[in-house]
Amino acid sequence: MGMRHPAPIPSLDRSYTFKGHTITLAIESTILRWTRPFTSYPLFATFVIVYIVSSVFIIRSQWYLIPASSFVGCTSVFWTENAGCGLNGELFVLQNPRIIGDLEVDFVPLLVGGGDGQRTYRADSFLCASAIQAGFIKDSTGGCVTVNLSFGLSSVGFTPSFPMSYRLTADNTLGQCTDLRNVALAVNILATCLLFALCIGFWHVALFSQPQQEPPPLDVAFGAFLPTLLVGYGLWRVSWRFTLPAFANAPFEAMIWYLAPYWAGVLTNLTTANIPIDQLTTADITQQPGGLTALIIIVLIVLVLVLNQVHVIRKTGWLPWYLGWYVSGGLVALALAFLPGLQFRLHHYIISLVLLPGTGFPTRLSAIYQGFLLGMFLNGVAAFGFASILQTAADLAADGPTGSPLPDFVTNSATYDPSVPLGNQTIFWSSIPSALITEGWNGFSLLVDDVERYAGNALNYSLAGLDAGLPHFFRLAYMSGGSAGDFTMPATLWPNGTWVDPLPGPS
Repeated sequence: MGMRHPAPIPSLDRSYTFKGHTITLAIESTILRWTRPFTSYPLFATFVIVYIVSSVFIIRSQWYLIPASSFVGCTSVFWTENAGCGLNGELFVLQNPRIIGDLEVDFVPLLVGGGDGQRTYRADSFLCASAIQAGFIKDSTGGCVTVNLSFGLSSVGFTPSFPMSYRLTADNTLGQCTDLRNVALAVNILATCLLFALCIGFWHVALFSQPQQEPPPLDVAFGAFLPTLLVGYGLWRVSWRFTLPAFANAPFEAMIWYLAPYWAGVLTNLTTANIPIDQLTTADITQQPGGLTALIIIVLIVLVLVLNQVHVIRKTGWLPWYLGWYVSGGLVALALAFLPGLQFRLHHYIISLVLLPGTGFPTRLSAIYQGFLLGMFLNGVAAFGFASILQTAADLAADGPTGSPLPDFVTNSATYDPSVPLGNQTIFWSSIPSALITEGWNGFSLLVDDVERYAGNALNYSLAGLDAGLPHFFRLAYMSGGSAGDFTMPATLWPNGTWVDPLPGPS
């Protein structure tokens, strides 16, 4: 084996010659001399106690001064997508709708309505986005509003009547309505400037920047925290202990190289928010506009950085050793990717674990890589837990299409007779093929104007109860065990009697 890479010379403690003039910097040595009296254990203990106490007060003010039932997430709604609220809206849980009539809405906050004088929103509109649009809260500091539910109203932006809508008014009854995440971020960044600790980044994600729910589930956070400490020790053994000590005489420079990328990684949900990639899957990359271009740019940047790091490793003579481990790991990942019924998912915390061992060298770039990768690792495990590298198609689909079979409407633009009054019209669909019956599909779910209006075995639905002066939208799905599969794209019936067939594919 070769020798380890030599430690870097502090940039702020050296002489620079420019046009015959020599400039000598002694910033690092001066900082060390001035701060040496503050390195005693009593002062360190005092700082830790002050930090913990102040953090407890911020956490209490952020989450525990108002009832837990008063919190809503960014995408909370009163009406879930497709058949999630049951027949005629008998169930109420929170999820994420995507289809509004014949319009597919994606990658933007869902707002339906709000254009009337009373700011009436359809019940599947995102609550926070509605409150921001209505001017009751701010995106940066949050706020409190009162939600007034109504039933059977229409809203501007969606003509057909919907079973539920809401209106917002200002709320002055709750004592604490200011989001303190920015305050917590400032405190935690200051704390890491004085005491760089893995714990601070983890708990900032779990409690402030990306809690798994609101208020944060502390039991879940502690369940991930202890394994995180164990993994953190492993990361120290394979990478950090070879790099961080090299900056022992340059603490100010080390703070710059480590902390800026570290917090960029901890706040991955913010720093990468504008990158049009959500999941590293083919479907996600091709679906989002600009996803493929963004992936190519990211791959090129990572390739340049990796090649530079390979050059560093080669100079030390450790390249064959690292290459052997990475090739072995790649072969194992390739084998896992071909397991039947499962899909390989490279979570960002796993990317960090894979890359960090290759950064264990005393260079400035290694310090930058380590800071960012550690922050990204903490963001992944604190926000999502140690998610599996292998997942089912249903896990990846979340609330999107699962790939289930789609039924067919018999009624189409050629068979629909506009001369028959709407009250006498009936729409039809095909029966379930025998092959699908053996797979467990045994019924149908019909959405009319985004509300489940029929669930059963019939092959038709009467339009007698619909308003002839409004457009109507129909989506159909097979059912299995009382649950609906993927719905078709909407078929549209316009007031003039024009029937527009649904586009191919699921909604």
